[in-house]
Amino acid sequence: MTTPDSSRQEQSFEERPTMEQLWTPANKVTLLRLCLIPVFFIVIISPWPSWIPQWSNADTYKPFVAAIVFAIVAATDSLDGYLARSRNEVTTLGKFMDPLADKILVTAALLALIELGKLPSWVALIIIAREFIVSGIRMVAASDGIVIAASWYGKAKTVAQIVAILLFIVKDSHMVSDLGAVFSDRFYLFSWAVMIVALALTIISMLDYFSKASELLGFSSSEKSHKKSKKRENAFISKTHALDANDALSISPENLFKEAKELIQSAQKYHLSVGTAESCTGGLIAGELTAVPGSSEVVHGGVVSYVYEVKERQLGVQRSLLEEHGAVNEQTACQMAQGARERLNVDVAVSATGIAGPGGEEPGKPVGTVWLGLSDAHITYARIHHYEGNREQVRMQAVRDAIAMLQNSVNTLSEASANTNK
Repeated sequence: MTTPDSSRQEQSFEERPTMEQLWTPANKVTLLRLCLIPVFFIVIISPWPSWIPQWSNADTYKPFVAAIVFAIVAATDSLDGYLARSRNEVTTLGKFMDPLADKILVTAALLALIELGKLPSWVALIIIAREFIVSGIRMVAASDGIVIAASWYGKAKTVAQIVAILLFIVKDSHMVSDLGAVFSDRFYLFSWAVMIVALALTIISMLDYFSKASELLGFSSSEKSHKKSKKRENAFISKTHALDANDALSISPENLFKEAKELIQSAQKYHLSVGTAESCTGGLIAGELTAVPGSSEVVHGGVVSYVYEVKERQLGVQRSLLEEHGAVNEQTACQMAQGARERLNVDVAVSATGIAGPGGEEPGKPVGTVWLGLSDAHITYARIHHYEGNREQVRMQAVRDAIAMLQNSVNTLSEASANTNK
């Protein structure tokens, strides 16, 4: 049985599976999109005009009928996304079905165009290969607790692909071998121009993912950045170990307020914003920061996420990770911190998830086990702490070390900014 944060009462509450409403309006629209894909494929591939002898020019209108069906199916992608966000009904099933439906639709259209002789196979190879590569990169990143956000390149790529496919369907062209015939057909040229733009965006968006995951994939060009990140982690570890050794169980409110005030002043000086994602500390980190006058210029907000559902929906923590490994682990702490940074739109965010006691321990995770995570523009990482003392002492030590992590990040970001401006 996985252990959540804090007491036995919290354990039973957080570990109880939260039943999602699977068939939300958004998921129904996504399912409709999946069901309409075979309809589109039949409309564009099958010789259905011969089945309707009463419609003498059905062959002429066949490409337009197929294009209308394709456009309707593609449009449902925006509709289900809007419904999920506006109704706050983002579900695990929806996260699985939505990108799957998009990829199946585009693949079906490309294969149909190839079978009809309207498009060369190398176009489909580029587009489909990109999807496999990007999915692989995101999978590797997710395994390390890193979420790679989609950029505008990906969105522009999707729009360009849809428009290009529509043009090739409507035009009902065939691959022309005569160069003169190619240039005499302006619509043919326009269709290929849009397709080339779509292919360019496909490749660019893939390279954007490679760039964002360069350090994760171990490219030599990111070795310096990786060493710098490890240096930051080691510096923080040394500092917090010294704190633990000196005053693990005696943290005065005055000293804690002083450290929070120093952090707020540093962040104000360099115009940096801060956010928190807390579980076992229950908002104490945000409370300590906002106790400082003027903290509203720095602290954008915080998320207190005791249950799995809040961690998943508000912070983007993977449900599969929570169900398999529980809430107290490195990846959860990383995803909480990164989710808070992205959703609160801050420069740096800290997270805390652990077992403050009394009770709730399990093999390998005794009372006092706390993972603290941090995410800024350069690094996302988490460190484990084994605190001593009662519930209140464990939580206060976590608050102190979380503030130290934030201070370390603010110092590093300010140094980076100063070097950039030189």
